[in-house]
Amino acid sequence: MIKTLIPFFFKNLKILGLIFLVVFTITIATLSNHQKKLNKNQYNNFINNIYLKKTLNEIVNNLEPRYKKFNHKIKSGETFDKILSGYSIEKEEISAIKESLLKKFNINKLNTNQKIQIILDQTNNKIKEFIFQISNTEKIYLSKSSEEKKFNEKILTLKLNKKIIYNENVILQSLYKAATDQNIPPNTIIEFARIYGFQVDFQRDIRKKDKFQIMYEVFIDKNNKVIETGEIIFANLKLSGQDNSLYYFDKENVEGHYDKNGKSVQKALMKTPINGARLSSSFGMRKHPIDGFNKMHRGTDFAAPKGTPIMASGNGIVKKAGWCGGGGNCVKIKHNSTYETVYAHMFKFARGIKKGVRVKQGQTIGYVGSTGKSTGPHLHYEVIVNGKKVNSQKLKLPSGKILKGKNRELFETKKIKLNVLKSEKIIGLN
Repeated sequence: MIKTLIPFFFKNLKILGLIFLVVFTITIATLSNHQKKLNKNQYNNFINNIYLKKTLNEIVNNLEPRYKKFNHKIKSGETFDKILSGYSIEKEEISAIKESLLKKFNINKLNTNQKIQIILDQTNNKIKEFIFQISNTEKIYLSKSSEEKKFNEKILTLKLNKKIIYNENVILQSLYKAATDQNIPPNTIIEFARIYGFQVDFQRDIRKKDKFQIMYEVFIDKNNKVIETGEIIFANLKLSGQDNSLYYFDKENVEGHYDKNGKSVQKALMKTPINGARLSSSFGMRKHPIDGFNKMHRGTDFAAPKGTPIMASGNGIVKKAGWCGGGGNCVKIKHNSTYETVYAHMFKFARGIKKGVRVKQGQTIGYVGSTGKSTGPHLHYEVIVNGKKVNSQKLKLPSGKILKGKNRELFETKKIKLNVLKSEKIIGLN
């Protein structure tokens, strides 16, 4: 048997070798696929492990970028050092920032709602970029690398386009309400009241169904958003059917608003230093509401809601900004050798108002309150002429200047152009 198989084996050696190779290959492939399947199942089990997932998620969620941005809006009472210290910035870094900013801006006079943007390198808590808002149109941009000690400075300027807006409305309740109904900016409404404040008592002179027209400048960004307001270039307050048109003339040294005859509306003092107030007590003898006996009231009282802005009725220097006994918080302004004014019972003073500060006509100096001897929020307003208190409502002030010569010719040309522009705005051509 064996003798028979041996010759057969040698005779078919190639065929048998081939069969063995095929069987071996199939076996190896099967074992390999089985092992791959086992490895895949183990990998899937590992990846789907709930604890692993939680661990990975926690690691990912706790990862922070190297640079982190902070936006800060300045609040009342905050100082520059206090703001930056709140972000754990070192004193050396704060000093470097202040050194750069002081070249362009007085950081000791921060304004509420001014914006600061800080980009911190979280590996060393050093400032990478610092952006400080100077105004609506300008920002200071500071930057440095981690190796540098001083900041590189750049001024970023927002490009704005000027647009002329025309509006008009009928006054049914108050000028302010009629103007806000037309979406006229508050700054423009205050300016409108200021330029008419020399000749109009807004409490007694305005009647229901009187009208106003206004044409003013706004400056808009690329998104058509109003960033700043400009001058009122034309205004008309139609009282009892009578026009009171005013035109803005921008010639140097005679800049201001003039009537149709080229006469300036500006006088030494405004007739009313507050907008939208009610005359609650006039100058003269009266029964004092607190003391209870008759005494001379040497001022004019205007009732208004607490917080209503009070304006300086003329250019001048603040002689006092403090407590005045029965007058509560008060401001006294010396305008020139002849005129002084007093504003009493204020809730608070406007920012920067203190003794020795120069103020402009129409500038907000404080806000209506009820401090001192007072039964409710109002402004007690006094006008002093050559040391004597007088009735502000009957005071005859010097008339404004009248344009002459070349300036008058230029004004007449400007007036015609503004009237044409107003007509085009009304009919929708411009």
